[in-house]
Amino acid sequence: MTYVEDELNSQPACWTRAAAEAARHTAALPAAGERVAVVGCGTSYFMAQSAAALREGAGLGETDAFAASEFPRGRAYDRVVALTRSGTTTEVLTLLARLKGRTRTVALTADPQTPVMTAADDVVVLDFADERSVVQTRFATTALTLLRAHLGLHSEAVVADARAALTAELPEGLVERTQFTFLGRGWTVGLANEAGLKMREASLSWTEAYPAMEYRHGPISISTAGTATWMIGEAPGGLAEQVRDTGAQWVSSELDPLAELVRAQRLAVAVAAARGLDPDRPRHLTRSVVLAP
Repeated sequence: MTYVEDELNSQPACWTRAAAEAARHTAALPAAGERVAVVGCGTSYFMAQSAAALREGAGLGETDAFAASEFPRGRAYDRVVALTRSGTTTEVLTLLARLKGRTRTVALTADPQTPVMTAADDVVVLDFADERSVVQTRFATTALTLLRAHLGLHSEAVVADARAALTAELPEGLVERTQFTFLGRGWTVGLANEAGLKMREASLSWTEAYPAMEYRHGPISISTAGTATWMIGEAPGGLAEQVRDTGAQWVSSELDPLAELVRAQRLAVAVAAARGLDPDRPRHLTRSVVLAP
């Protein structure tokens, strides 16, 4: 078993622990009514997109998401939440240094022996969800689970769905597809982006991701026999039929969207295996992007 497989299989237990610990971190995490930005890089950026949409959708305050390198200068926030598994990512540390003394910051990280521990005003350490693999799975979903629990949006049903996602058979013929598109709506757009990234990282797949309603505005033109379109969350009316009419395989979502992401992680590993690739050694990637001064 690869590191990626072992780590993605541990997600239900990690989510349960994160949800149980969320109350301990209330003071560090955004309060209702605060204006908040959530930042990260790569997978963490896509989790930031989901977290921001969940918080604002719950009516708890205006919440934006940015890639750490694209944080807008001069924009005021009450608190900035930084997601960084390694605690060493250059863009995140640079942003936290820039905000020091001006904006309250909190970092969610997996490694307490890294520079982020002093770079942020508050730190939430999820070391039980740390990973040996380059390709992120459990840290990202555990961090998002902690934030969902803080928002009052987590339940044990989510964990049950994650267990189901680990045991259910993938749709027949899906692994053999040559191109994959993931769709989301609201907070699941970030999950769709992350599902696409997992496919690219682990299996070198041609993969795209879009807000579901945007898919009709051009991207559907590439759908054909041999491609697959996977909806994470509830699909817009009529979209499944339109995709099937192109000859593409339609994959619907019946589980909690975060558990649906687990199914997509499994697909990435399965496609890698079918292509003779090692998902623990993704091409051109390292565990953390640390730039030279």
